[in-house]
Amino acid sequence: MQVTAKVGALKARNCVGFPGLVLAVLICLSSGIARADDDDSSKGVSSTPNVYLDMRTTYARVPAGALAVGFGNSSLLTALQSAAVSNAGSLAAIAGGATLPGAQSAVVDLPMTIDVSDNVSLYAGVSASSTSTPMTGWSSVAITSWNLGFQADLYNQNGGSLPTLTWQSTITQAIPNGPFATTTFTNIFEFDYAFDQDETRGWLAGVQDTRVIVGSPLATIHPDIMGYVGGYYQWPNNWKFTGRAGVQVFGGAQLLSRASVSSFTQPIVRLDLDRMDDNDNRLFGVTAQIMWVPKPAYQITLRTPLYFARN
Repeated sequence: MQVTAKVGALKARNCVGFPGLVLAVLICLSSGIARADDDDSSKGVSSTPNVYLDMRTTYARVPAGALAVGFGNSSLLTALQSAAVSNAGSLAAIAGGATLPGAQSAVVDLPMTIDVSDNVSLYAGVSASSTSTPMTGWSSVAITSWNLGFQADLYNQNGGSLPTLTWQSTITQAIPNGPFATTTFTNIFEFDYAFDQDETRGWLAGVQDTRVIVGSPLATIHPDIMGYVGGYYQWPNNWKFTGRAGVQVFGGAQLLSRASVSSFTQPIVRLDLDRMDDNDNRLFGVTAQIMWVPKPAYQITLRTPLYFARN
């Protein structure tokens, strides 16, 4: 199993040490990839990478007075954050403590991805979105964020007794990069223990940490931390089901000293159904997610990767 870890060389307050850490990891991973490619070449094994546009289309609905974080998809989070800050600005004439309106958002992510090995992938892309609130209606579709990244297995089970450990790290920058633009950092560490050599069934456990930096001191979004467990099963016909359930702890937010978002500790559930090929490349996927923030927020994602080269 692979894990997505998106990283960009982006300078942001309170994150000075992060690019250095990422650079060190990339150097180590690159060295490992080079050695693996040399070994494969000496054995006559093709090292040609998968190259594809990992297109993801997401629709989400968030209740009034809330910001949705949830599993992954920092592009959707960035779109909703931008809408929330914009709405907070429109509430400037209202007394303090005003509540953010409910929101809907549709996002298309277009990351170009290269699977340089079975354990490491690199990708970069942009996301376009449209957001709707009762106050504004649907906005025009526009590019609202960009991201860079890599994905890697830090340790592989390979039939042993210790689970695979994966790390996902995401940096997403809002567009345009104005005074209230957000930069989102997401880190996920996940353990995957497979019950068979082919890794068709097993259990999962992980933790996700999401931190947001707003370009202006007038708005603050506090960290979100999530712990979860889950499992997966892949049928002989290559359909794969994965389920995760956990608890999300959000520190709340203060937007322009007018609209506040309360902190909460609430459950979250994610269900995935994927169609794989014989080499475990995803052909199609659908994800449904319910998060209590503290009222329910809903999200559904379609994954339709477009392959340019596939092993």
